[in-house]
Amino acid sequence: MKIICIGRNYRAHAEELGNKIPERPLIFMKPPSALLVGNKPLYYPDFTSALHFECELVIKICKNGKHIDEKFAHRYYTEVSVGIDFTARDLQNQLKAKGHPWEIAKGFDGSAVLGKFVQLDEKQRKSGIQFSLLKNGEVVQLGDTNNLIFSIDYLISYVSTFFKLQIGDYIFTGTPEGVGPVEVGDQLVGRIGGEELFFCNIK
Repeated sequence: MKIICIGRNYRAHAEELGNKIPERPLIFMKPPSALLVGNKPLYYPDFTSALHFECELVIKICKNGKHIDEKFAHRYYTEVSVGIDFTARDLQNQLKAKGHPWEIAKGFDGSAVLGKFVQLDEKQRKSGIQFSLLKNGEVVQLGDTNNLIFSIDYLISYVSTFFKLQIGDYIFTGTPEGVGPVEVGDQLVGRIGGEELFFCNIK
C-alpha cells in the first residue's frame, strides 16, 4: 500500500504559500505509519510548533496498472474520501530553504488522516466533487475538483509512469486554499457534500 500525495495542485493554494505554479504534478510519499483512520485523535508532535492542516480529496486505487492511458484512468478508482495532509510547516520551510526533502515535515506518524470511503457516481465524475473541512464547527477549506490544476485522471496516468499503481493505494490529490494551524483541543471534520467522513481531535 502506497500513500501518494500531490502538492500545489490548486492555484490559489500555491499562491497563498508563495509557491510557483507547477508545470508537472509535484509528487511526494508518506509511509504506511502515517495513516490515521477510524476517527482517532492526533497527538500534537513535540518536534513542531506550527502544525498545519491541509484537507484533500483522496481516491483509492481499485485495479493494478502501469503506464495507464489518461482516457482509461477512470477505471482505476470507484471510491473517494477526504483526508488531511498534516504538515509541520516550520520544519518544511527550513527544509525547503536548504533544498532538502520534506519527509520529516510531511510523513510523520499520524500525518495522513483518512475518512471513510464512499462510492463515486457518474454525476460526480462529470460535474466535479465538492469537499470541505470544518475546524471547531467553522468551514476553513472548500475544495472542488473542477479547480484542480491536474485532474484526477491525469494524475493517475502521470503517477503510473513512475510507480505501478496497486489495489489499495491512496492518492491525496492536493489541497485548496485556506490551510492553517491547529492547536491542542481543536476538532477537524471532513465532508464530501454534506456527508461527514471523518473527525479528528488534536490532543
